[in-house]
Amino acid sequence: MKKITFIFLATLISLISYSQDFNGFALYNAQGENTTYLIDENLNIAHTWTMSTECNYTVQLKDNGNLVRGTKNNVQTGGTNNQLNGAADAGRVQEIDPNGNVVMDFFYSSPTFLSHHDLTLIGDNILITAWEVKSSTEVNDAGGSATSDKWPTHFVEIANDGNGGGEIVWEWHIWDHMIQDTDSSKPNYGVISDNPQLIDINMINGSGGGGPGGGGGDWFHVNGVDYNEDLDQISFSSRFASEIYIIDHSTTTAEAASHSGGNSGMGGDILYRWGNPNNYGISGAQVIPNAVHDVRWITNDGRPNGGFLQVFNNSGVSNNQSAVDGIETPIDPNNQYNYFRSNGQAFGPSSYTTRYACQYSASGQSASDRMSNGNIFVNASGGQGGAGVMYEVDDNGTIVWGPYNADTQKAFRYECDHPGIIALEPYMNSTLTTSCFNASNLEQLKSLYNFDVYPNPSNGLFNLHLNVRRSF
Repeated sequence: MKKITFIFLATLISLISYSQDFNGFALYNAQGENTTYLIDENLNIAHTWTMSTECNYTVQLKDNGNLVRGTKNNVQTGGTNNQLNGAADAGRVQEIDPNGNVVMDFFYSSPTFLSHHDLTLIGDNILITAWEVKSSTEVNDAGGSATSDKWPTHFVEIANDGNGGGEIVWEWHIWDHMIQDTDSSKPNYGVISDNPQLIDINMINGSGGGGPGGGGGDWFHVNGVDYNEDLDQISFSSRFASEIYIIDHSTTTAEAASHSGGNSGMGGDILYRWGNPNNYGISGAQVIPNAVHDVRWITNDGRPNGGFLQVFNNSGVSNNQSAVDGIETPIDPNNQYNYFRSNGQAFGPSSYTTRYACQYSASGQSASDRMSNGNIFVNASGGQGGAGVMYEVDDNGTIVWGPYNADTQKAFRYECDHPGIIALEPYMNSTLTTSCFNASNLEQLKSLYNFDVYPNPSNGLFNLHLNVRRSF
């Protein structure tokens, strides 16, 4: 018999989470506002972060309880404000502790680049989405057709530099992975349908709208990004391409600019794409008919559809009804870091694998998630005439929480066992009615398992003594 001491009850609390409808918290920032809210299942405000600048699009919670947010660079100290602007423009990303202290402040804004829209966490690092300016001459010299600047997307991974700022440790540029079939005398000439790993420089025409630079400068309007630690891969969504993509993150920055290297052996080329096969010259159904947002992997921990990609398909059912679609990606049986595609065929599946037709919809922005008990969390943005609510449904489509009028572009759900929630518990509003930290839940589990918890009630730091039988 041995005694083992645990500081956190993450594993223990996860047992509770499977038995409840909406356990845990929702994190969101209302559009154009400076305050981020963490609310419990009873809509009580558990914690807030109020800053001097507005959130540009999204917020996330780190495992240490710190908030990460993109924000508009409107008050840069010792520098200049954004010289570029566009939809969900940012120029700045911050990490903020539970007391509201900024522990990392990184500016990514210049006359030639600007961060925008989404971000995701890669361990302790932050991956941001950004534009870079390419002149019409550069685009045309590369085989494109432009009468004004284009602003293709790139990603920048930022680590804390230990001095309150950040440093770039990895980057990837869509500009490095182009193909064109219009002029054999120019770079990147080839047959589009034979090269689905590359982006046709001419696949998106027209002004699009809502973007910078004039004439459709916001070329791809990449609005969502996610990271899969198990695969060391990144997924992202493009509104104007009506498509989602996967790229390799295991590369060096040099390999990410090339066509070889990394776990996939493909460098920074596209590993997988889905939603609009016409973009790479293959016939097939356009499963994302219009806008798409918030591509993400469903956590692969035993929950329903774990490992699937999931998207908020804004016009998935109709022009007026959104869908949350799950896609079972065709992992290559010969290489778990690549995706299978039959020669001359589009990437599978030919249609969505799972679909939830939203009861509250939005034509833009928005987000979704699959919870540990199989429920689907939906954030239908209030932008562009959307419903402006978040809610959760069970596997029968019955709303079990909400709709709550948050009017946010993108919200996240954090269950009781998330390390960031555990870390934040000492800083939460003392009047909460959440079941996450109730003593009754601990007593229920103690009747099933032989352990002791102290102190109880807790000041936020739990000790768990668990008796484990083990042969030596």
